[in-house]
Amino acid sequence: MKVSVNWLREYMPIALPANELAEKISRTAVEVEGQYRPQGNMKNVVIAKVLSVVPHPDSDHLVITQLDAGEDEPIQVVTGAPNVAEGQTVILAKHGSVIGDGQKIRRGKLRGEKSNGMLSALQELGMDNSVAPKDFEEGIWVFNDTDAADLKPGADALEVLGFGDDILELGITPNRADMLSMNGTAYEVAAILNERPELPAFELNESSEATADLIQAEAPADLAPKYGVRVVKDVHVQDSPLWLQRRLWNMGIRPISNVVDVTNLMLLTYGQPLHAFDLDRLPAPKLQVRTAKAGEVIKTLDGVERKAAEGDIVIDSDGQTLMFAGVMGGESTEVTADTQNVVLEAAIFEPKAIRHAARDQNLHSESSQRFERGVDVEATFKALDHAAAMIAELGGGTVTNGRVIAQDFDYEAPTVDITTEKINDVLGTDITTAEIAAIFERLCFTQMEQDGRFSVTIPSHRWDISIPADLIEEVARLYGYDNLPATLPTGETTPGKLTEKQRLIRDSRHSLEGLGLNQAISYVLTTPEKATQFAMDPEATPVEVDYPMSQDRRVTRGSLLTSLLDDIAYNVARKQEDVSLYEQGRVFASNGMSTMPDEIEHLAGVVTGDVRERDWDQAAQPADFFYLKGIVEQLLADYGFVDNVRFVANTDRPEMHPGQTADIYVGDQFVGFIGQVHPRVAKFYKVGQVFGFELNLTDILRMPRVKSKYEPISKFPSIKRDLAILVDRDIQSADLVDTIKQHGGTDLHDVTVFDVYTGDNVAADKKSVAYSLTFVNREHTLQDDAINAAIERMTKALQDQFAAEIR
Repeated sequence: MKVSVNWLREYMPIALPANELAEKISRTAVEVEGQYRPQGNMKNVVIAKVLSVVPHPDSDHLVITQLDAGEDEPIQVVTGAPNVAEGQTVILAKHGSVIGDGQKIRRGKLRGEKSNGMLSALQELGMDNSVAPKDFEEGIWVFNDTDAADLKPGADALEVLGFGDDILELGITPNRADMLSMNGTAYEVAAILNERPELPAFELNESSEATADLIQAEAPADLAPKYGVRVVKDVHVQDSPLWLQRRLWNMGIRPISNVVDVTNLMLLTYGQPLHAFDLDRLPAPKLQVRTAKAGEVIKTLDGVERKAAEGDIVIDSDGQTLMFAGVMGGESTEVTADTQNVVLEAAIFEPKAIRHAARDQNLHSESSQRFERGVDVEATFKALDHAAAMIAELGGGTVTNGRVIAQDFDYEAPTVDITTEKINDVLGTDITTAEIAAIFERLCFTQMEQDGRFSVTIPSHRWDISIPADLIEEVARLYGYDNLPATLPTGETTPGKLTEKQRLIRDSRHSLEGLGLNQAISYVLTTPEKATQFAMDPEATPVEVDYPMSQDRRVTRGSLLTSLLDDIAYNVARKQEDVSLYEQGRVFASNGMSTMPDEIEHLAGVVTGDVRERDWDQAAQPADFFYLKGIVEQLLADYGFVDNVRFVANTDRPEMHPGQTADIYVGDQFVGFIGQVHPRVAKFYKVGQVFGFELNLTDILRMPRVKSKYEPISKFPSIKRDLAILVDRDIQSADLVDTIKQHGGTDLHDVTVFDVYTGDNVAADKKSVAYSLTFVNREHTLQDDAINAAIERMTKALQDQFAAEIR
């Protein structure tokens, strides 16, 4: 919400500089997100009158103008403006002036003719295209005759245009929707400065012709608790006077015409959206509020045909849908230059339906923002009357007699009781009853007080106040947060520490980052196609979001790998092909029994490209299954499980390569999987060979683990032996290692595969596997007899279980 300080000064005297006022608002009400003056560093820009326009002798599109800028002699300016004409009052950037973006204007020659400045458009003075009036999009700004009559050549054009105003950008929180209006902001600033705001007054003159004879209105109370219309006849639709246009563009709204501009002025003044219809373009002299039928097509004011959803609130006339109520008007009944009779609509619409339509149509307008958050119910018809009076004044029309009210209700101001003792008890202060009463008075709250007990009546413009805690907050912020006493907490303190879950997650991150992976944080929402990929539980159902922010973010993810593959694809598309990432986060699944989905902690990682760069003495090392398996083994070893970790080949995961995929078990508990992403899936994500893993941290947290403890290095030497065996090709190395460990005795410290061979001198259905065995005893030096006996036990078990041949 933009706020004009000059406009605020019309409500009350404000002697403070704008920056000090902004600080007070930030410390008391809402954050001031920005403060600026449209003038910026511009200077030496003046009002000028065009005395003559003659063609340039050496150009088809340039003209030579003589300008009266309040100096002794006319100023000659060469311009290519297509709309310049003799007798106009325009904006002149003189020699030595500075205009928008710090551009300096110097005298010079254009095609041989002297030019001592530049005729300016509003855009050249820094005004945004979306705010500058459309009539002057392709030419210089020209003041209309009425405004020009009051302007003197040589006057400061920046001041005339309102560029010397101070603009505050307020970050309005949802609970302070009252400050989405100048009236509401004036109440707040007046309370801060201990002033009494003077709200705008108007005089409404009505003709004898009854409004009810020209238009009828119908609205159900559940859709529009308030709904009324007025008619202004014989209006001359034209540009608004400069004061009104200036007020609008300083607030970030484009001037359109006197009728539309007045409705926007009322929106800014009262926070009450209004809409103007061309009475003669209505299909019938009746307006009806109703819910839309699914698929109804409405062509809105932006020229786009939109399909309404069931439940949207629309305005109808004789069966023809005219507009989305409270969101955007329709093109069929918009006010144009040919409009003579205007119907003004003022209403309060059901907030949820307005929000639904605004999100569904992606039309978050100034009107929808206010209807969603709430408006002052006592200002609805006051804004309607004020708008009718002003349109009649600016357009030379007449206001017909009375309003047509389709729906209305009597506002009952709520009363909240509070005591001085309660306020001081909560705030820890010693504020007197008189001071509290003064604060309520500054807020324009009607009050009754007896023996420190307040009964406070809340005005309609502060619909956010409803309970005693709200009043305590009002007292605190106007008393001054800096004036509240600061105390240290009392009582027994306890040292903070991580929960078991937090510690596991943090340790997991440290382990993976130490192993060369970088953390990624990805979107939780994805597409329905990706939501089911890599899911550990094939029966889990993704959760669909009611109001997705885009079609690509419609459902919750069922796996972290899909998010990481999106990250890989993003990097690869930018020529970053060597990527190692991990992510710790939640996946979601509907359990079919509750409205809330299951949230499961997962940990996943991916590697692609080279994991070691090429150097002068070594070739590059590409990522492969065993590289990632080593990372996962180290991670799981760091967890310190009581049970053994096993990798079991799995050919049934559709998104994983059937020959390079394994399920991960801790004891008999499945906790995740690892492998190469199927080439078909990798192609879908537009990436190359990718290896990934995913673990269920929720299950891992439940598993018994042993605390890590320091083991001193043995004083006695270790002994290594190699064992090579010939086995069938389909026997897994993990099974062989388990057998070796089971029969190797207590001195067997480590088993490592160092060679796998198939080919010459080995049968086609066989493979040769070689292991390095390390034996250590912490109490004494090992003897060959003990080691030989252990190896004999291993070989016998291997022969019995796998028909292995010792090589």
